[in-house]
Amino acid sequence: MLPVEQSCYWLATRQNYTPAASLSGQVDADYVIVGGGFTGLWTALFLKQLEPQAHVVVVESSVSGYGASGRNAGIISSSIDHSHALAITHFGKPEAERLAKIGLQNISELENFADNCDFERTGQLQVALKPAHLDYCHHNVEVAEQLNIAGYRVLGQDEMQAEVNSPLYIGGLFVPGGGVLNPIKLVDKIVSSMSSLGVQLYEKTRVLKIEDGRITCENGSINARKIVMATDAYTHHLLPQLLWRFIPLYDYILVSDPLSAEQKDAIRWHHRQGLVDLRTFFNYYRLTSDDRILWGTSEAVYYPPNKVDASCDHSEHHYTTLRESFKKHFPHLGNVDFPYGWGGPIASTTRLTPFFGKLMNDNVIYGLGYTGHGIGTTRVAGKILAHMAASKDSDLLSLKMVTDKPFPYPPEPIRGMSVNAVTHSLQKVDAGENPNILLKMLDMMGIGFSS
Repeated sequence: MLPVEQSCYWLATRQNYTPAASLSGQVDADYVIVGGGFTGLWTALFLKQLEPQAHVVVVESSVSGYGASGRNAGIISSSIDHSHALAITHFGKPEAERLAKIGLQNISELENFADNCDFERTGQLQVALKPAHLDYCHHNVEVAEQLNIAGYRVLGQDEMQAEVNSPLYIGGLFVPGGGVLNPIKLVDKIVSSMSSLGVQLYEKTRVLKIEDGRITCENGSINARKIVMATDAYTHHLLPQLLWRFIPLYDYILVSDPLSAEQKDAIRWHHRQGLVDLRTFFNYYRLTSDDRILWGTSEAVYYPPNKVDASCDHSEHHYTTLRESFKKHFPHLGNVDFPYGWGGPIASTTRLTPFFGKLMNDNVIYGLGYTGHGIGTTRVAGKILAHMAASKDSDLLSLKMVTDKPFPYPPEPIRGMSVNAVTHSLQKVDAGENPNILLKMLDMMGIGFSS
């Protein structure tokens, strides 16, 4: 298997990238941010905007965007929670309405920032494969109306087929607000913007130890007033005490060769929306700027005990099932080759939204747990973490997502057994069975395991 730098389409096609120097020796800073993904980079950018004179440093163990930020599908949702209905369940209607407004404003701001990142504000299509999915579409419209969100629209079978041609589609839902982009171009745009403001980035710099006011790296150390941990699914490597609040999982993605003119005519997809089907373990997919199909699965895998490393970057089983599901959706496209395939780590919480907090005399600040919705939500998280680190007021700090922690996951070996039990139960639901007592109990508690 190729290393992820070559097998991930976004990383393999990265243009004009020169890695930053590694840390060597001792550095003094006002703020040091551990993690060069979206969360860390946005936090650094917003910190410099809040405190232009502050010395802000970012350290990354590999290269910026190496983790989930450079391996995702590049599909952006305007929702901060996994759905507006879940936001009501988790936080109540007033807070859900507030989150919806924050999410839409965030996407508009991101669109203005990411003007050269292949950003296409196309909205999203949720695809119905069976009648129960259509009921869910209508329910989502009702929820959107409750929260005063305009633009949701249920599509009949003919309308759905006119958008994207597949024999499986019996209808769907258009969800406004979101879009698609090239995530690694966005990473590089944030790096360029923060560097122009004076943020110092050190790459290929692995952190070995976190202490109050100091991080120790392989070839140096940094003293800082505040440390921001922006390491998401890797966080337990340095802060194992946070592991009970999240579980690390891996999603897998394929990217095809560019479609021919005939294939593009056969599939339609003229409006280039990001798509998800409405199964519990769904496929998510979109077109790249050069008309490749990115085809991913949410049937995430857990590698016990909480494993996150390069050995998880590939899964032949997932690649096989991805190819099989693609052929079911689009048999009329013929044999499509997928030269790119990779996995990426995500941190899942029981409420499917991130959580935030402080450690070590409040001098270590953290935020993680995007559960597959990181592109948009990390920008909001960057604002939250920047204000927390700088001890500055913000309306965002009063969000229940910030003030309240998610229900914890159990430790091993119960953790692994629980994930397996829930996964098998959800697979049975996708096969047509009714939810069992375990899933009903989790639903009542607002807890989910699927990304």
